[in-house]
Amino acid sequence: MEEAAERVRERVERAERAERAKAAGASGASALTRSRARLDLPRAARRRLLPEYDPEAFGRLSERVARFLGTGRFIVWMTLVIIVWVLWNIFAPDDLRFDQYPFIFLTLMLSLQASYAAPLILLAQNRQDDRDRVNLEQDRKQNERSIADTEYLTREIAALRMGLGEVATRDWIRSEFQDLIKEMDERRLFPQERDEGDR
Repeated sequence: MEEAAERVRERVERAERAERAKAAGASGASALTRSRARLDLPRAARRRLLPEYDPEAFGRLSERVARFLGTGRFIVWMTLVIIVWVLWNIFAPDDLRFDQYPFIFLTLMLSLQASYAAPLILLAQNRQDDRDRVNLEQDRKQNERSIADTEYLTREIAALRMGLGEVATRDWIRSEFQDLIKEMDERRLFPQERDEGDR
């Protein structure tokens, strides 16, 4: 039983290899250089040299950092750190000082902070631009729907006005009744005059 199953597997594998070779020969590539991708199976995960990260989480972090960098609190803290740094390296004992007068290490730290702050701020601005673009598109679609609704309502009102032109209004009915009453009064008067004229 196992031998029969093994033979069937081998036949299936040979047939698949033959199909691959046939397809590769038709496309000009050899069966070894180009394997046929199966659409019913997910792709195998690729190995990457760089670490993986969640772009959405990184974007949210960059927005938080950019918001903090744009506050007065950041300026106050940055100013205090620089003042403490400079005072420590001027007035502390020589063996406790870590950055002498030209304050090269302080300059390096400020440059490092600026080199990280600029891309984070740009990333936050790009995300804001994307959000603005989506909001603008939604507003445009909403405006289009509003215009379509307004045009529809305008057509309906015009149709109602045209229909009302053919409908009897209260004033029109009143004037018709007054005309009928006058006509009836005139008919009553004329028969009396005819009767008097006949005598």
